[in-house]
Amino acid sequence: MKAPLPDNEIERLAALYSLDILDSPPEKDFDDIVALAATVCETPVAMVSLVDADRQWAKARTGAGIEPVESPRDVSFCAHAILSRELLVVPDARDDARFADNPGVTAGNGIRFYAGAPLMTTDGFALGTLCVSDTVPRQLDVEQQQALRALARQVTAQLELRRYAVALANTTARLQELERRKDDLAGLVGGELRSSLRLMAAYLERLGDTGYHDAEMADLVGRATAAHVRGFRELLDHLTTMAEAGLGGESLHMRQCDLTRVTQRAVEAVRPIAASKHIWILNQAGGPSLPIIADPVRLEQVLTHLLFAAVKYTPEGGRVRVGTEMESGPTVRLDDMDLPDGMRPDLFPHLYYGAIANPGDVPGPDRGLAVAKRILDAHHATVALSDRPGDGTSLHVVFPYAEMIPSELIRDLAVA
Repeated sequence: MKAPLPDNEIERLAALYSLDILDSPPEKDFDDIVALAATVCETPVAMVSLVDADRQWAKARTGAGIEPVESPRDVSFCAHAILSRELLVVPDARDDARFADNPGVTAGNGIRFYAGAPLMTTDGFALGTLCVSDTVPRQLDVEQQQALRALARQVTAQLELRRYAVALANTTARLQELERRKDDLAGLVGGELRSSLRLMAAYLERLGDTGYHDAEMADLVGRATAAHVRGFRELLDHLTTMAEAGLGGESLHMRQCDLTRVTQRAVEAVRPIAASKHIWILNQAGGPSLPIIADPVRLEQVLTHLLFAAVKYTPEGGRVRVGTEMESGPTVRLDDMDLPDGMRPDLFPHLYYGAIANPGDVPGPDRGLAVAKRILDAHHATVALSDRPGDGTSLHVVFPYAEMIPSELIRDLAVA
């Protein structure tokens, strides 16, 4: 059975296309997520599947040779899954009227089990799914369902953070243009246009007071105005450019928020994934409120990704400690602790080489961490990293105090 189109299909496709992700090369960040999904759900196949206008396309997948990279939307299980915000679980596709006659089901060794968690953006658009499938009927337990949903949120966060990182780079370019325009505008208004405006004002004032038309003055005003028409046009062009320089639909939305509360939400978002690897997250982010100026949605996604990286690079049975405190400013502390048997987490080199030493937004094994660092930079956060045998890897992210005078706040909002 062909799935109906979502009610917001046009807007949904616009959100998908804005990410510029379709037909992009494979990336380790997403490959790691599908590998973990397959392991957690104990299925041979897992995919990050994006539903285009007339096709389903896999950004990442396991079980190569079982599932194609691209398939028609008409026979896509994921086209049904994006119709709801909830996890779609099909225990046996042969017993489900929507899929019983699907070619992928009726074929030899076809799909019998499917579970897909929608990739929901923060604006409420389902881009596709993180899905798992098997050739035998089965179910997922509660913990597996929770982990699959959490991993799907991690996929969406990665996609959105990358879009915002690009937007921040564009904003920086616009602000550089704005500064150049301001310098040009100061010279234009302060110099050659000022005399023309003064001459016009004097003529109009005399005309208003006496009602007498001074032909000599009018001729002078006319020649001055004609000589500076180009200048007036440049003035309008400068003002228009300056007005547009601060605009950007993908800008960060900075406001005062509580770092402790944002961190707690990030911990709860990652906890099901940690539980699937038997990793204990010790949440010490329950202290007093720590007000900062930030985009709470994007900051939560960044902290979630940092926590996910800690879980991903920690051996099964490991420990991750998260806390908030006041150091030189409101601080998030993440400790990826060594295991009692001497095994060490592998987080440090990924954080150092992916986000600290080379934080460029370029394809690589830790591109997600590089993107996270760029978002933290936009929040004027300072990142400190250490690694000591016996203690493990420690990451401190320190934010500026929230107390800002209005002019500084306006400036920072414009930069964001």
